[in-house]
Amino acid sequence: MPRTKGLSFYKKKKKINRSLIRDIFSTLFCMAAAVFVAAVMVYFFGMSINVVGVSMEPALYNGQQIFVDRFLYTFTDPRAGDVLVFLPNGNENSHYYVKRVIGVPGDRIQIRQGNCYVNGELSPYVTHRVLEAGIAENELVLELGEYFCMGDDPNNSEDSRSANIGPVKEEDIVGKAWFRLGADMGFIR
Repeated sequence: MPRTKGLSFYKKKKKINRSLIRDIFSTLFCMAAAVFVAAVMVYFFGMSINVVGVSMEPALYNGQQIFVDRFLYTFTDPRAGDVLVFLPNGNENSHYYVKRVIGVPGDRIQIRQGNCYVNGELSPYVTHRVLEAGIAENELVLELGEYFCMGDDPNNSEDSRSANIGPVKEEDIVGKAWFRLGADMGFIR
C-alpha cells in the first residue's frame, strides 16, 4: 500500500512539456527570421542618414536620423510634396540634402513678391514668405528628369533656387525620406 500522507523526501520529476518548448523555439525562430529579413531589406533597399541644417524645420530637425527608401523611385517618379534625399549635382563629397519637391518635369516655377508659383498657382508646399528667389526669379520650366526642391523653411535653405544646385536631376536622387526617428518618431509627410 503506497503512502499518501506525511513527509516525502523524494523529489517528483517534472515532465517537460514538449509542445510548449516547440512553440517557444518556433516563436524565437520566426522573430529571428523577421529581424534578418528586415536587416537585409534595409541594407539593400534603404539607408539611414542624419538631417544636416535647419532647412526642413518643423518637419525635420538638424541631426535627426531618418530612413530613406532607395528602391521606390525605381518604379515611380517623385511627386510634388515628396521629401527627397539627393546629392547636389551628383557630388559624392557633399552631405545628403533633404528637401521637399515643389515642381516636377514640365512644371513652370517662379518666385515673385515672396510667393512660390507652380504653373501660375501658389504652391501649397511653400507656406513661408520667400525672401530670396534666386534662379527662380525668372520663370523656370523643368525639363524631363528635373525636380525643383525647397526646404520647408526656405529662408534658411540652400536648395534648387541656388545657382550652384539648381533643379535636382533624376540621377542625383538617392531616394525618398519616409520615416524619422527621435522624440517625434513617425512617417514623414
